[in-house]
Amino acid sequence: MNDTRPVILGYDALSPLGTELDGQWDRAEAGQSGVGPLTRFPLREGFPVRIAGQVAPIDIAPYPFLKPREMAHWTSPIFPHALLVVHRALERAGLSITPEIAPRVAVTFSSAIGGLDALIAADRALEGAGKLPPPFMNPNSCINMVGGKVSILTGATGPIASIITACATGSSSLIQGALFIAQGMADVAICGAVDFPLIEPIVAGFATMNGAYKPKEGADPAPPEAASCPFSLARRGFVVSEGAGCLVIASQAFAKAHGLSFSTELAGWAMTADAFHVVAPNPATVTRCMAESIRHAGITPAEIDAVNAHAASTKAGDQVEAGALRAVFGDKIPPVSANKSLMGHAMGATSAIESILTLEGMRRGVLLPTINHQPDPEIDLDCVAEGARTLDQEFVLKNAFGFGGCNACLVFRRVN
Repeated sequence: MNDTRPVILGYDALSPLGTELDGQWDRAEAGQSGVGPLTRFPLREGFPVRIAGQVAPIDIAPYPFLKPREMAHWTSPIFPHALLVVHRALERAGLSITPEIAPRVAVTFSSAIGGLDALIAADRALEGAGKLPPPFMNPNSCINMVGGKVSILTGATGPIASIITACATGSSSLIQGALFIAQGMADVAICGAVDFPLIEPIVAGFATMNGAYKPKEGADPAPPEAASCPFSLARRGFVVSEGAGCLVIASQAFAKAHGLSFSTELAGWAMTADAFHVVAPNPATVTRCMAESIRHAGITPAEIDAVNAHAASTKAGDQVEAGALRAVFGDKIPPVSANKSLMGHAMGATSAIESILTLEGMRRGVLLPTINHQPDPEIDLDCVAEGARTLDQEFVLKNAFGFGGCNACLVFRRVN
């Protein structure tokens, strides 16, 4: 094991698959979808999106730090969900942030969408009834405030940054945390992302830009659970979903000095910019991002055992990712798991949640299935379409690509 690579101490997630990590894994392993009818807001007649991946309500009662009176000010759901996954990830890590270590604990937990729901609600009230915004409207809508609240919750006083790279935000947060550790600015980093983008104008906007799922003209819509079908011939856009994921990483020296156990490390990473188009991916820079992350891990493509794909279920995006995999791995592409088939696309939080599912799979020796798969003749991949597969995984490549040409690729390694 390379002593300079950060190790993963603990993690936790909330997703359309559930609010408890083990339950989410069980549903994913069984190939059960978390996608269903969209109920976050009343649907107007003719509204173009009718399905979504929604997180079930959480009970804050068992968590004293989520005080109802205080949380009433934080109306955006990003805040309670972010604080909960951070709290549980630290518990899983067995790490208590004491005043002694707090200056060496970084926070890179972020969001792509942030608390825009609070801003939109206040704007509608101002426009419709002349009602001035509540005093917490601005803090709710500031994207960096989610990291600030994480810092307040945990007491972490090390470097803090809110890196935003659209759908790659969760992965970029991990990379930023790793860089703080590599530069000697921190020993621990609280990484991850949260997004709750099921907000009427945002969902409608994804539809009008031809990103969100819509049935083929003249055809009946697919059942909600079958609509997200990455790498499939029938793919018709992504299913908008919500969720949160936190990963706590640390230097190997810190983990050993504090008696903290770990079984995986972040062995390599890379980031590239497409410099190409606001939403269409650039095959060259997507390919380079994958290749550079593998090279940074000090291995060859042949040593990658599996890929956790970005695979949003869009026509162009899935095809570019498949072509980049072919360019990196040649005729020996490892099996590819596409988790969005199970839970939809939770924007910036997705790559954090998918990284957590990747790590669980490495720990358990299981590769999650890609459900709803109908082979596309132009995409020749082993998508684990038959169901969960037993597979020993030492190295796994995790891809994440965001609007604006933000690419982030990670390589995880199982170390014991």
